[in-house]
Amino acid sequence: MKIKDIRVSIHAFKNFIPIINKPIEDDYRIICEIETDDGHVGFGMASRFLWHGVAGIVAHHIAPAIMGMDPRDLELIHARLQPILSERGQMTGINLSALSCVDLALWDLIGKQSGRTVAQLLGGHKDYADAYVTYGFLAYSTDELIEMARRLIGKGHTRLKMLVGSKAGVVEDARRVRMVREAIGEDIMLAVDANESLNAENAMRLCPMIQDYNIAWFEDPLRRVDARDLGMLRKRTTIPFSAGQMDGHVLRFREWVEHDAIDIFMPNSMYNGGMTETRRVAHLAQAYNKPLSDAGGGGIWCLHHVAGFRNGTLAEIHLGSEQVEEQMFINPPKAENGRVAIPNAPGFGVTLHRERLKETLVQKYL
Repeated sequence: MKIKDIRVSIHAFKNFIPIINKPIEDDYRIICEIETDDGHVGFGMASRFLWHGVAGIVAHHIAPAIMGMDPRDLELIHARLQPILSERGQMTGINLSALSCVDLALWDLIGKQSGRTVAQLLGGHKDYADAYVTYGFLAYSTDELIEMARRLIGKGHTRLKMLVGSKAGVVEDARRVRMVREAIGEDIMLAVDANESLNAENAMRLCPMIQDYNIAWFEDPLRRVDARDLGMLRKRTTIPFSAGQMDGHVLRFREWVEHDAIDIFMPNSMYNGGMTETRRVAHLAQAYNKPLSDAGGGGIWCLHHVAGFRNGTLAEIHLGSEQVEEQMFINPPKAENGRVAIPNAPGFGVTLHRERLKETLVQKYL
């Protein structure tokens, strides 16, 4: 089995914030398809940032380097791409996103060739993942936060995550968290996420304000998720910390571990170099007895690593990314009572909706 063709395209999807129906800026996705000489096709995806740059790297730099290789030789492929994508060692930014897009397509392809799901290829611990919902957008008023939480609970969800880091400041953040907790009660899991928006001083002020509200974890509380500051902050609160959605390659996680900075590993295979890198992160998490979760709108791609590894815990349902998957795939998996089943098909188990992709197409590279 040899790689015969690599295609990449850019798509823009329309999303809305539920209840208020406020449009979200176009959500861009880069789709990479890899075809082999025996007719198998796998696809992967990168997300949102510098989409023309990511697609260009795939089309003009990665594709020529791996054409004709066996897609199952993941270590050999990564070894060949390493000096191309980063001549001095560590890859970052759109280079990692481009690698992610290709690597996910390789895993999808390997799964289809072998007749196994990616979760099974990773170890097959479960054929499902329990899920939490990222819903609490800063655009919501407090009343809207509560109303949306109640709607989700009515659909069987018991794990919710809301954003903090509003322009109104940490006192307002704490008030919003308190109002949501009082409205949903103690039996519903509630996490918070600052999206790397707070400096150390404000994060240090916010943590004691909200730690009595039974916060399941505080995700990306600090700008750049600085390992030293995060380790210092973690020692001053009882709230568990999580990180890894944007730059969660294994060396970054090693740095957080060395500073005793996080409790929950949250890699995202769309940004960190792909499922091959997430597998390395998962093994590091196991070595340090840390749970493995998902964040950053990882959707179907991250669902498989949460299910595949025995330290996998929760997969994310992001209300924005969920809308993208509904447009991109035919019959994407849906949560039932807070749990998402791995699709009963090889690879990532989803099928591209070709007609809708024609409507969302921005640019195609052959």
